[in-house]
Formats: sequence, structure tokens, C-alpha cells
Amino acid sequence: MAKRPTIHDVAAVAGVSRGTVSRVLNDDRYVSPAANAAVRRAIAEIGYIVNRNARSLVTQRTGSVVMVLSEPHEKLFEDPNYSVTIRTAVRRLADRDISLVMMVAGDDGDRDRVIRYVRGGHADGVFLLSTHAGDRMVDALVDIAIPAVALGAVIGRESVIPHAAADDREGARQMTRHLIEAGRKKIATITGPMDTPGGIQRLEGFADVLGRKASRKLIEHGDWTRLSGESGMARLLERTPDLDAVFVASDLMAAGALATLRAAGRRVPDDVAVGGFDDSSVALSTHPPLTTIRQPLADVAEETVRLLLALIDGAEHVESVILPTRLIVRESA
Repeated sequence: MAKRPTIHDVAAVAGVSRGTVSRVLNDDRYVSPAANAAVRRAIAEIGYIVNRNARSLVTQRTGSVVMVLSEPHEKLFEDPNYSVTIRTAVRRLADRDISLVMMVAGDDGDRDRVIRYVRGGHADGVFLLSTHAGDRMVDALVDIAIPAVALGAVIGRESVIPHAAADDREGARQMTRHLIEAGRKKIATITGPMDTPGGIQRLEGFADVLGRKASRKLIEHGDWTRLSGESGMARLLERTPDLDAVFVASDLMAAGALATLRAAGRRVPDDVAVGGFDDSSVALSTHPPLTTIRQPLADVAEETVRLLLALIDGAEHVESVILPTRLIVRESA
């Protein structure tokens, strides 16, 4: 059986000292670019594999980050936004040889498992996804003092959990203005959950533009699922049968709203214009294709990982990041 390559073999092939190889493996910033490149080439050439257990004893790091999705398990597979976020985070972390551990915290038992996992020292940082206001898990993570960031603000904890997000409020303004400019007079909305920043801020943007016309009877609340878009649209039609437009706070919920309108015999956009939010893969699969707000989700995920890596590397403070949105016009509005 061939002998497994060692750090000494890497040093010999790279023409550097064992200490230099060790510094490269531990991401030491004081290694010259030339030495770093030589070591990386040697590692690839001889097939050296880092012994994570030995490395963690030296660095006091696990080489992993835990991503926590605070939604029921089935949402992980229903909503395409999550796959974009996970894929981007995995790729970005791999650049630093850091693994991503996915945990779903849909109920109290799940949240307790996350807290035990993190408290046990199994992760170097936490990436929070779709966190709801008042989640006790967040307070526990703050007490543990592990580096933590969120994709989207954690309501009430914005000053202690840095985040990256799209400009939800302005995106909702863009869509609502578009519906008005299209000549629509009675515009309704289906919001996201009102304990999430997207739910709150997209409703605020809608109300910013409509003012007093944003009456309660024109507002329904969803939970980001297709089913909630279907049921929310049904309730809106029952209360306000003469509505002629609806801004739905996610593409997935908008797909549900379109199904309800179709079942009710309402033509889109002739009778009712429909606008979504995300510009996810769902927006191109609906009939008709969905006019929506593009949030740069991959860029937001990249920024969230960047913030987390900075904290893991010892930064005492990082600034939250808000990225702009863009109206994408298709056939639904």
C-alpha cells in the first residue's frame, strides 16, 4: 500500500520549510504569495490531505460552519431561494476549506439540537437563514458568543447579529409603482410572515406608495409557501372581488395566487395583474411568466459569508450590507 503523503513531503516538493507549509494550511497572512503558490501546487501534485483533527488542535477551529434554517423541513425543498443560498455558501466556504453543516430549526426540539451542537464546539460560526423575531435560539447563540451572521436582519437583534439583505422595502415600492403606472386602481398584497424582515419591509414599501389606499381589506398574510399564496388570494377575491392587481411578496406565493385566479376564471393580466418578488426560477415557470422584483440572492449570500469569515478571522465588528433590487417586467403585469 502506498504511503500517505505527509506535510514533510509537501515541504520537500515545494522547496520550503515544514513551518511554511503549516502556515499556509492555517491561512497565515504572512506567507509570501510565491511560497503560498508553491505549497498549493505541491499539495495538488502529491495528493496531500489535511488531517483535520490534528489541524484543529493547533488552530482551535473545527473547519466548519453551521447554517440554520428556521423553517419547517419541507420548506427547504419547496423554496428555490434556499438552494441558491446554500449553493453559494458552500462554494464560498470551500475557498477557505471550510465545510457547511446544514441544520433545520423548525420547532423547539430542532432549536435545542442546534444550541447543543454549537455549545459543544462543533462549529466556528453560524449562518442564520429565515430567522423569525423572538427566536430564543438567537439569544442562546449570542450568549455562547460564537461568530454569527444572518441573511436578512434578525428583528430586534440587528445591533448584535450582522446581516446582508436585499432592499426589501424599496423593491416593494418599485413593484407597487409599476402596478399603478400600468393603470391599476385597486391593488392588494399578500405579505410574508410578519415576524420576518421580508414580510414587514415589503408590506411597508407597498404602503409607502399607496398610502391610505393600502386598506386592511386589501392585505392578506402568507408564510412564503405556495399554499399560502393560493389561500390568501382566495380570501382577497372574496372580500374585494373587483381588485385588479396584487403584489405578492414572493414568487412562490405568487404562483399560488395565479392558480387561484385561474380557478376563479380571472385572466392575468387582463383582469388582475400579478407581481412577485425574488426573480427565482419559479418566476419563469408560471403561466404567464411572472413580473417580479429581482433580489440579487447569490450576491446577498456571498456578502453574508464574507461577514461571517471576517468575524471568524477575529474582526470585532462588521457592517451589515443592503443590496439594491430591480424590477423585471414579464407578462403577468
